[in-house]
Amino acid sequence: MNPLKYLQAYPSSLQEQVRQMITQDRLGDYLRQRYSQRHDVQSDKALYSYAQGLKQEHLRNAPNIDKVLFDNRLDLTHRALGLHTAISRVQGGKLKAKKEIRIAALFRDADPQFLRMIVVHELAHLKESDHNKAFYQLCEYMQPGYQQLEFDLRLYLTYRDLPPPERP
Repeated sequence: MNPLKYLQAYPSSLQEQVRQMITQDRLGDYLRQRYSQRHDVQSDKALYSYAQGLKQEHLRNAPNIDKVLFDNRLDLTHRALGLHTAISRVQGGKLKAKKEIRIAALFRDADPQFLRMIVVHELAHLKESDHNKAFYQLCEYMQPGYQQLEFDLRLYLTYRDLPPPERP
């Protein structure tokens, strides 16, 4: 079977379990049982408010966010589900940094837990730039069960990449 590109960092025994679920056509059922809802955050303005609320709740001392939006150009081929940037500009005699968070548009139709996980991930980059132990501890603090959600999101992306079932 093809390599599971979203699960390559996981142990081969776990990858084999996922392959069995795919072969037995159970992966979709697993995901539908756990993640069958759709969130109400549909506009960039609503996404900005959503991210600001999470930031206020967990990261009050972190730098302000200037822009949060769904981005149609972020795609899985570049391995980007979300993106955080700091754009520095000279305004007058001062250097100003604008912080932006872009979330892949595929999360417009995702389960609320997946949206929250991606926003938490990008917000955590305001405090920790690298994917290190402190970064993942911060993600877990802001979203208990973060690691399971990240794994399940990888399962969801794997499922999305599967060819559609053949119809008789």
